Amino acid sequence: MATVQDLKRRIRSVGNTQKITKAFELVASARLRRAEARIEAMRPYADRMLELMGVTARAAGSVRLPLLERRDDVHRVALLPITADRGLAGAFNAQVLRRAFALERELRGDGLEVKWLATGRRGRSTLTFRGYDLIQVWQGFSERPEYADAQAIARKAAELYANEEVDRVVVVYNRFKSALVQEVTVQDLLPIPEKVIEGGEEDAEQAALRGDFIYEPEPEQILERLLPVYVETELYRALLESAASEQGARMTAMRNASSNAGDLIASLTLAMNRARQAEITQEILEVVAGADALTS
Repeated sequence: MATVQDLKRRIRSVGNTQKITKAFELVASARLRRAEARIEAMRPYADRMLELMGVTARAAGSVRLPLLERRDDVHRVALLPITADRGLAGAFNAQVLRRAFALERELRGDGLEVKWLATGRRGRSTLTFRGYDLIQVWQGFSERPEYADAQAIARKAAELYANEEVDRVVVVYNRFKSALVQEVTVQDLLPIPEKVIEGGEEDAEQAALRGDFIYEPEPEQILERLLPVYVETELYRALLESAASEQGARMTAMRNASSNAGDLIASLTLAMNRARQAEITQEILEVVAGADALTS
């Protein structure tokens, strides 16, 4: 049975750990608010980009561009899981990688070759440990990605697709729903989905707007320049969503850890009080026994 001193040491150790987890929770909470603000600030730009692509594509008519070309024979697929650089975020990294590995099994079952890209140290270490060859890894920015980071990834993905090294690029990441909920999302990045260009039905207002545009250069050339920007924008949005999800998952994990530490401290304190009571009772019994021995 643990002594009172042993239990005191354990309570002190758990208390110190609880202080650390509470500090991590507060830091993650502050970073989550900033990440949410960045997502909100980015959404109008992304919406306008989609609208502009739809209007330009309608003006261009039928076009053949490399990033839009859907190949009849798909042989190689590149998977890009977006993970964090650090842990202590619950199942944040595991659920992305679990979904990526499940998708890999599906693709290999269809006879396709799977190649890997990765963002985040956690994804890199797991994939390397499993013996996968990574085409390229980007890391060091999972908590605060910049547009330049998305550009670098987009350039590499577009290069692989344009050079026919891969026939499809798929991103797997955590979409931010709330601090408690992160949804694993699988998104086809390349080729650019047809629905992006079609943009749904064109209403009268959009048709009137399209008619007012004078294009210089030609719509086809503008669309060709917009497509890489769209890929960058989608990747940047995914990185921001992942960053917010990471902070939400970390905040929740640290809150749960702090709560569990509190429960453990309460349990240890109860055990310590019982041990102390047992020691006192034992001392009283020894005193009484000694007194009885002297009087007998």
